[in-house]
Amino acid sequence: MSAPSPRRWTALALIATAQFIVIMDTSIIGVALPRIQEDLGFTQESLSWVFNAYVVAFGGLLLLGGRLSDLFGARRLFGAGWLILLVGSLVAGIAPEVWVELTGRAVQGVGAALIAPSALTLLMMLFGHDPKELTKALALYGAAAPAGGTAGVFLGGVITEYLSWPWVFYINIPIALVALLATGPLMPAAEARRGSVDVAGALTVTLGLGAAVYAIVRAPEIGWGSAQTWLVLAAAVVLLGAFVAIQARRREPLMRLSIFRTPNLAAANVTQLLLGGAWIPMWFFLNLYLQQVLGYSAFPSGAALLPMTVLIMIGMIVLAPRTINRFGPKTTTVIGLALLAAGMGWLSLISPDGSFAADVLPASLVAALGMSLAFIPSLGTAISSAPPQEGGLASGIVNTSYQVGSALGLAAMTAVAAANGAAQLGNLPAMTSGFSAAFVGAAGVALVGALLAAATLRSHTSVPADEAATSRK
Repeated sequence: MSAPSPRRWTALALIATAQFIVIMDTSIIGVALPRIQEDLGFTQESLSWVFNAYVVAFGGLLLLGGRLSDLFGARRLFGAGWLILLVGSLVAGIAPEVWVELTGRAVQGVGAALIAPSALTLLMMLFGHDPKELTKALALYGAAAPAGGTAGVFLGGVITEYLSWPWVFYINIPIALVALLATGPLMPAAEARRGSVDVAGALTVTLGLGAAVYAIVRAPEIGWGSAQTWLVLAAAVVLLGAFVAIQARRREPLMRLSIFRTPNLAAANVTQLLLGGAWIPMWFFLNLYLQQVLGYSAFPSGAALLPMTVLIMIGMIVLAPRTINRFGPKTTTVIGLALLAAGMGWLSLISPDGSFAADVLPASLVAALGMSLAFIPSLGTAISSAPPQEGGLASGIVNTSYQVGSALGLAAMTAVAAANGAAQLGNLPAMTSGFSAAFVGAAGVALVGALLAAATLRSHTSVPADEAATSRK
């Protein structure tokens, strides 16, 4: 066994930064959305694609990113991911119109899909020699995720208020340049392996997810009964069916289908999918309610969400591991999803002349507590359920489940909000009614998740608290 790298803790700082940035890029745009909409001409329905373009590319390509990391070496993929993220951030920042903005966000998602799996592989290479050091490294790595979510919301408000919205993308550029310069000296090299790349599988799953999200987002505008809506949905089903068929036939697939026979793995992945489908719409529409109905500017809007995101960070690092140790992962997951549903149900009571203190703060804190309790044990269960030699595959699958759920859930709740008046800009009662309907729908998704978790998760499988604390948002 080779001697541990003397620079491994410095390298960990860069790996944790990667985790921080990947998560921050999902949250930093929230407060800036109304400004982006105004400047580039997004419709209320299409605005969700500023989020979805990143998430669909990220979630759809995570499995491919992990495979490429195995074949070509984690250090190479880590550097390539930063370079692609830099390019995407530049394009998103200078975008003069809608399609350029969405292209930039998709390119950012591609970069994130290469960074995320290679970062974890590099961490294991640096600290796998010592279980105690590995546990500490994983804990610090895991803490970077809620920190990124928190910083994204707050920084998005500060940047949008005092600079301009393009800087929510430009902030990635100097960080990416430093990461590119530091990757070679700090990160361990690994020999390339022989094997094939399942390009067809990656393309079919990404295009299938994109088609499904596009059809759901566009349906309120062109009609659920239109031929276009159903043709695009049919194409999505065909593409996703093709992905499953490809995985079943290939000798080296992106995702071995038989892994879902592992007890608890499928159930935990469904839980993660529904959790993403509930949480992300709540965060998205809460931003819009604060700015478009209550009239908050960018900085106060970001600051208003800070208590919620701080509670998530504390909950994931401190509360969730303790609750798991006392009640087990299944009970903790069910309680968390039930609290999330209750918090969003409370948020659905918002009014056009409401206030932050009465309508937003208490309900959002209940939802945030539920999110932090549900996320850690369900993710930890999914990863720990797989055999040790397939931990990387299990991690890729569950991260994909969460990102896919986020994209589809936001698309569905955008359709619900539009159908109930959210698209009537300037009409505060109608917009509030639309946002309220989205909160009700998201609460329903969380409640279904709680019921399914209670029915399908096996309580005898334990998730070590140290392992759970390393999970990422």
